[in-house]
Amino acid sequence: MLSAAVTSAAEALAAVEQQMVEAEQALAAARERHERCRDAFQDHERTAQKLETEIQTLRKVLQVGDGDLWPPLVDALTVRPGYEAALGAALGDDLDASSDTGAPVHWDVLDPFENPQPLPDGADPLSQYVKAPEALARRLGQIGIVSADDGERLQQQLLPGQRLVTRDGALWRWDGYAADADAPTPAAQRLAQRNRLASLEQDAAAAAGRAAESRAALDQAEAETARATAHDADRRELWRELNRAAAEARDTLSARERSASEAVSRAAALEEALSRLGHDIEASKADLEASEAALAHAQAPDALKDEVETLRARVAERRRIVASELAGLQSLAREAQTRKARLVAIADEARTWSARKERAGEQIERLNARKAETAGELAALDDIPDALEARRSGLLDALGDAEQNRKAAADALAAAENRLNEADRVAREVTAALGEAREAGAGIEARMEAARDRQREFGEQIAEMLDTPPDGALEAIGIKADAKLPTNEEADRKLERLRAERERLGGVNLNAERELEELSERLSEMTAERDDLVAAIGRLRHGISGLNREGRKRLLEAFEKVNANFEKLFITLFGGGKARLELTEADDPLEAGLEIMARPPGKRLQVISLLSGGEKALTAIALVFAIFLTNPSPICVLDEVDAPLDDANVHRLCDLLDEMTRSTETRFMIITHHPYTMSRMSRLFGVTMAERGISQLVSVDLEQAAEYRESA
Repeated sequence: MLSAAVTSAAEALAAVEQQMVEAEQALAAARERHERCRDAFQDHERTAQKLETEIQTLRKVLQVGDGDLWPPLVDALTVRPGYEAALGAALGDDLDASSDTGAPVHWDVLDPFENPQPLPDGADPLSQYVKAPEALARRLGQIGIVSADDGERLQQQLLPGQRLVTRDGALWRWDGYAADADAPTPAAQRLAQRNRLASLEQDAAAAAGRAAESRAALDQAEAETARATAHDADRRELWRELNRAAAEARDTLSARERSASEAVSRAAALEEALSRLGHDIEASKADLEASEAALAHAQAPDALKDEVETLRARVAERRRIVASELAGLQSLAREAQTRKARLVAIADEARTWSARKERAGEQIERLNARKAETAGELAALDDIPDALEARRSGLLDALGDAEQNRKAAADALAAAENRLNEADRVAREVTAALGEAREAGAGIEARMEAARDRQREFGEQIAEMLDTPPDGALEAIGIKADAKLPTNEEADRKLERLRAERERLGGVNLNAERELEELSERLSEMTAERDDLVAAIGRLRHGISGLNREGRKRLLEAFEKVNANFEKLFITLFGGGKARLELTEADDPLEAGLEIMARPPGKRLQVISLLSGGEKALTAIALVFAIFLTNPSPICVLDEVDAPLDDANVHRLCDLLDEMTRSTETRFMIITHHPYTMSRMSRLFGVTMAERGISQLVSVDLEQAAEYRESA
């Protein structure tokens, strides 16, 4: 009986173990799906939030101020993407004017030309790429889109009022004015931002749809995970109960087996004793037969009668003992039979445990395979941080190189962009926290709404079943205030049901709304700060663009002056030849290098590094004085400027100084040891030491000395 119970418990335990393994696998799969759905939802939600934030920023940047009585015409334009710079270069600041005729500066609607001037062949009208109010019809019809290679060629064919532009902002006008592509104008940036806003709105709608789909999938995965968790917990609890019952049955069976073993030992001892008793009985029977035979042939005296009675009593006692031992032997035989049946049951149980061991081995192999797969994925991901770090280091190095070439305005821009990045990071963190708080609040609200619906359903069921409101349900079913309470089993079932309902409701965060308000306020403040930074960066970039334009203009003007002076001074110093300055290595004058090209008389044109030492010195002197002549000062000090020159070149240098003294108001102070240079000066100053350790300043006015000599 006990063996059958243990076998049944083992079979039930094995079945529950298999169910538990299946439940664990289902739970792991559900959790994996939940993780994938959650990651997808978070990615889509972050993308949607990022797009929405950028949309809000662009809307604020593009929004016309409340105080603008006459909104600019640029807000009424729609430009095909890629043509914003062309429109900004073609119309420039004219786009800031309003179409309202009441504005001081405005666009009027004029009738179109009866015979409009045709654009040159190869130029497409800008009106094909721009949707604009009727006031711009004339202007846009006379602006053509060309490539950079055709602009200069087609400029000769332009009629009065016509312009040619490229997509990157280069401009050619009919009157000869031309401008290379430069930084985008504010109008072009505004148009590009408007196109960007339209694209972002489409992307945001698509991202919101993907986020909603991911949210639905996440909710479904959460429900599946909850069901799998509950099923796994139920299987584990059932396994624990069956395992406990099987252990109790095995303990009981082991105790019975020990008792049976002890009984078998006792049976063996009794069999041995029974054998000895059998021999004694046989000997007693032989003695009894001999005694009875002797008694039959002899007289029965009283002494013999007593002995016979004694022997009879002994024989009776021996018979009783034999009967008792036989009964014990039969009992032990029955117990031995029971033990044999138990041994068969144990063999069956061993086979069951062996099968269970095989299933456990298969499960271990599956887990090891999964572990190896996870380790492979982890190893594959180990190289990603290094690659990202290497890429980050490369970007940081490039950024450091770029930072070294920036000027003061670029440094200010970098600082503003850093603040913007920090604000974006904080805003993303706040947005993520707000999303989590919103999600938690939504979950709480959903659970509360479900509880209300359930309460309402119960109320409707009570009203339908008892035809009375919930408050009168007890009275309707006949339970009085002083009535007997329900039994413990009923109370326990009700308590379990209420606990289950409470667990389904979950915890309620009473501070969620207040925390949401605080996070919303903080997000609004950070968004406003970031918008201010974006606006400041826009203004700063506009200012930097203006500074760059003004710097290029002034640099080119100064370069032309210095180049002209350099060519003239080079010819003066060398007595002929040719020299010029060239900007190299970049199209932007602010980033270009400077190359000095010189051709002394009798030689070919070459860079200054290929000249001799004296030629290099004269060329450098010519360049220094060319720069000096662009903005001469009252006094110029020259220290050993004639040291690398021979006498002929010193003569030319002194002639140049005389010429510059006559043409400018500059007075030159020269520190020199060359006698010819000192002879050409107007006044000499020297230091002498007439006595040891005492220095004395000596001054000679050579012009006055020459006058004295002539008068003498």
